[in-house]
Amino acid sequence: MARNLLQDMVKKVPTREKIVEKKVESIRPARNTANADVGKYVRNTESYANIGGGRISKSTNRKPKYRIYLVALISIIFLLFALSYLFSGAKITLTPKVKDIPLNDNLSASKDGTSGLSFDLVVISGEENKTIQGGEMKDITLKATGTVLIYNSFSTSPQVFASDTKLEGSNGKIYKTSKKVTVPGMTKAGKPGNVEVGIYAAEAGAEYNSAPLDFKIVSLKNTSKYSKIFARSKGEITGGLKGKMPVVSSLDKAGTVSELKATLQAKLLKKVTDQIPDGFILYKDAIFLNIDDKDVSFVPSDNNMVTVDIKGTLYGFLLNEQKLTKKIAQDIIDKYDDSDVYIPNIRDLTFSLADKENVSFADVKDINFNLTGTPKIIWKIDEEKFVADLLGKKKSDFNQILTGYPSIDTAVLVIRPFWKTTFPDVSKTIDVIVNYPK
Repeated sequence: MARNLLQDMVKKVPTREKIVEKKVESIRPARNTANADVGKYVRNTESYANIGGGRISKSTNRKPKYRIYLVALISIIFLLFALSYLFSGAKITLTPKVKDIPLNDNLSASKDGTSGLSFDLVVISGEENKTIQGGEMKDITLKATGTVLIYNSFSTSPQVFASDTKLEGSNGKIYKTSKKVTVPGMTKAGKPGNVEVGIYAAEAGAEYNSAPLDFKIVSLKNTSKYSKIFARSKGEITGGLKGKMPVVSSLDKAGTVSELKATLQAKLLKKVTDQIPDGFILYKDAIFLNIDDKDVSFVPSDNNMVTVDIKGTLYGFLLNEQKLTKKIAQDIIDKYDDSDVYIPNIRDLTFSLADKENVSFADVKDINFNLTGTPKIIWKIDEEKFVADLLGKKKSDFNQILTGYPSIDTAVLVIRPFWKTTFPDVSKTIDVIVNYPK
């Protein structure tokens, strides 16, 4: 009897699911009642129905999703701000001040720089020859010619020798210098000074032709300088002749010599140009090829042919580009404030040496010259100083800072991110681009 009672009790106890269902069923009729609170209670209860069966509330499911979206949006915005500051900086594009000013200026320069401008003298020698057809045979006398180096081991003072100074060769023959020369003195280390000069035989004839010789200076004989100042030939001495030989017409002589001069000058100029150091200018009209009549020879050869030979020395005046630029700026810019400028077309100016007919190139100390043209003067901008002046400053101060740089004509500023109102504090984050004209 007791067993049946227990079984009846178990059967009468409903499961949780059934309890909820019954509860819902028992409450649902209340929807039709006028009691609003009861209806609300019914709906909420319905929302939570069958929890044990796996159904989830719709209202509680929406709220977590909205929160996730909000957090994601905030994170993205934060990331964008962080990246914008990570890649923040400033870019400034500058155009320097430029002026084209006509120039017609008389200038002077000295070898030692005492006149403000200085020049360096370049000297290079060479020879050129050509064989041409000769004319009728005539009695001709020619003097042998060559080149010597005169050395000064006597003192540190320069020694001057006039044109036609007599030299006695080790072959016993007398030769003469072709022009006036100044032999530099010894260096402090005791190295003899030397100078190159052409020579010619005292008389015509093949007997003066010779292999390289040593020479004594006749005028120094019986003095202490005689053994200390001497000469040595540079190459052979050639061209001496006496007798019949084919004659070249005056017209052929002039044309051939002119051709050889142009060839020799081009050859020597190329050698000089290849050796010009950076920062120096050699104007095309600042070079001069010096060829004396004694440096031109006509030597007969076989088959009625004549060899025309010329020897010459090219002199050129090298000018320091930076110093010349500064001098031009001082002379032609109104109220020049010593700003750093450069002239990209400075080599296109026209150089003209004053009184060049009377210039002794071998020992020139000072020159006067004229420069004409229209130099393009471009102001340089001190980029490092400009960046330093911008660090940490307000964007609104930019125009005021520019007033301290008269070398700047225009400026375009871009700051990243666009909402920043100050310049970066680190110089490497400020990019300055200067559009210098070519």
